[in-house]
Amino acid sequence: MRVTAGSRPSAGPIALAALVAVLLALAAVAFVAADRGAATDTPVADGTPKGHYEAPRERGEEAAEAMRTVVREGTARAAAPTVDRAARTEPLPPSDPLEAAAADPSPAVGPLFYTGQGEPGHGCTASVVHSPRGDLVVTAAHCVHQGGFRTDLAFVPGYRDGEAPYGVWVPTSVDISPEWAENRNPDHDVAFLRVRRVGDDTPVERVTGAERIRFSPAPDRPTRVIGYAVGDERPLACQNSTERFGRTQLRFPCQGLPNGTSGGPFLTDVDPATGLGTLTGVLGGHDEGGDERNSYSAYFGEHIAGLYARAAGTRG
Repeated sequence: MRVTAGSRPSAGPIALAALVAVLLALAAVAFVAADRGAATDTPVADGTPKGHYEAPRERGEEAAEAMRTVVREGTARAAAPTVDRAARTEPLPPSDPLEAAAADPSPAVGPLFYTGQGEPGHGCTASVVHSPRGDLVVTAAHCVHQGGFRTDLAFVPGYRDGEAPYGVWVPTSVDISPEWAENRNPDHDVAFLRVRRVGDDTPVERVTGAERIRFSPAPDRPTRVIGYAVGDERPLACQNSTERFGRTQLRFPCQGLPNGTSGGPFLTDVDPATGLGTLTGVLGGHDEGGDERNSYSAYFGEHIAGLYARAAGTRG
């Protein structure tokens, strides 16, 4: 979380009492966002040494029940197709000005809600990606693992103005790299979640469609980044070309992607008819997302491809 430094108060008794009150209030805040990310000091559980977590069914039921207090289940819409590589795509010119602005929701993108500390609130973004089982979602690792795997997650694709048009989805499992679990290595700031909708066996991809995922992407690709700022009811989006940041990161220059947009997809080849595209990264990585002017993603190379294969069940 960014904090703007102010002037130093005087050290009189009243000022000291006020300072103590402020510190106590800050300590009581349950939803403290990491840089563009999720809360810390929240319900967590251990996973395996490989970075795998099997979510107990009852935790998902609890999260889904908590979400009933903050979202409305909308009328089901027709399933969106997974993006077709041959489909017509938008040119994605750079935003002018180069700053994120309010955008229409995309069916496969939505906020991650945290339900274990009073009223649920969203603090990160995630998106559905194509997989053999059709149940896979990707986000930043710092959104789902903070000294342990968060046990209170709920994903709402296409969220807008308190409505969940495609339902509420909860994790059945979460996969991260051991390198993230051990020391928060920014080159491994990626997580894959398998999800389900309570009371329904339909895979999420059949409901929302899915982004294709591309590994070892070329830099300098025209890209759209989408994310939900903390507390916002609609997403923000920005367009620009990515660029290399060292050998292990992509940089996306754009202002105005604040806390909550972590985990948002880097999309190329976006189909204007569906809003779906090809995912080449997620907002995170360096500085767990970046600063006011630049956003980052861990580079989706061989190690992220291996993580995807493990999460999708195509490799042990």
